[in-house]
Amino acid sequence: MREAAFVKQNKNKWFKFESYLRDNAQYSPDDLSNLYIEITDDLSYAQTFFPNSNTTKYLNQISVKAHQKIYKTQKTSGNKIVKFYAKEFPLMFYHYRYQFLLAFLVFLFFSIVGAYSAATDQDFVRMILGDYYVNMTLENINNNDPMAVYKKANETDMFIGITINNVRVGFLSYIFGFLFGIGALFIGMQNAVMLGSFQYFFAEKGLLWESVRTIWIHGTIEISVIIVCICAGLVAGNGIMFPKTFTRLESFARSAKAGLKIVLSTVPFFIIAGFLEGFVTRHTEMPDALAIVIIGGSLALILFYYVFLPFKLHKNQQHGKQ
Repeated sequence: MREAAFVKQNKNKWFKFESYLRDNAQYSPDDLSNLYIEITDDLSYAQTFFPNSNTTKYLNQISVKAHQKIYKTQKTSGNKIVKFYAKEFPLMFYHYRYQFLLAFLVFLFFSIVGAYSAATDQDFVRMILGDYYVNMTLENINNNDPMAVYKKANETDMFIGITINNVRVGFLSYIFGFLFGIGALFIGMQNAVMLGSFQYFFAEKGLLWESVRTIWIHGTIEISVIIVCICAGLVAGNGIMFPKTFTRLESFARSAKAGLKIVLSTVPFFIIAGFLEGFVTRHTEMPDALAIVIIGGSLALILFYYVFLPFKLHKNQQHGKQ
C-alpha cells in the first residue's frame, strides 16, 4: 500500500484518537487500550514500509502519549467489573449493532420457518421436540394444566440446571462462530426452529395465549440473550473473513476478544432468566396483568441495555462527554 493511501485510510481514526488524548477526556483503560493497539499496529506497518516518513514520526508520538495516559488511568480506575457492564461493554457493542440485527433477523426468519413447517407437516413437531415431550404435554393439556412441565422440578434445581444449560448454549454459539460465523447461525437456526414449532404446537391446540403468557415470562430475556450470543459468534467469524489492515491472525484475536466480551455480558441476564423460569414461570395461576408486566419489563431491560444504552454512550462520546 502506498503511503498516501495508508494515510487516507486511517487518518480519521488517528485524529479521533489524538483528540481523546488532547482533550483529556475520561475513557476507560480498556477503551484506550483497544485504540492504542490499533495505533501501534499502524505504527508497526509504517515503520516497516515508510521508516523515515513524517507519518511514522507522527504515529510514534501519539503512541507514546497514549501509553502514558493508559497507565496513568489504570492506577486510578475503580471497580472494573462495574465499569465493564455499565460503560465499556455497551460502548463497544454499538460497533456490532449490524451483527446484532443480522442475528435477530436470522432468528426471526427461522422461527417463522419452524412454525410454518409445523403447520404443514404433522410429524414435524415430534421430530423437533421429541415424542416424550409432545406426549407429556398432550397429557398435561388433557389434565387442564398445559404448563405443568414448569412445576415438576424443584425450584432451586430447575434454576441452576437451566441457567447452566443456557450459558452453555451461549458459549457454544460464540465458539461455533469461529467457523466463519456459520456455526453461530446454525445454533440460532436450531433454537429458532424449535421455538417456532413449539409455539405453533400450542396455537394449534387453542392455547397460544396461555403458552405466551407463561413461556415468555422467562423466554423474553432467555431468547434475547441467545440472539446476543449468536451476534458474538458472528463477530468472531467476521474477524477471520475480513481482516482489513491486520493480519488474519491479529484480526481473529481482536474479534475473538470482542465476541467473548459480548458473551460475558449475557451471563447476568441468563441468571435472571433462569431465576424466572425456576421460581416464577411455574405460577401459571398468576393474573394476566402481572405476567404482562414481567414480560414487558424484561423486554424493556433488554432493549435498554443492548440498544438504547450503546447508542446513548456512543453519542456522548462523540460529543466529548463522560
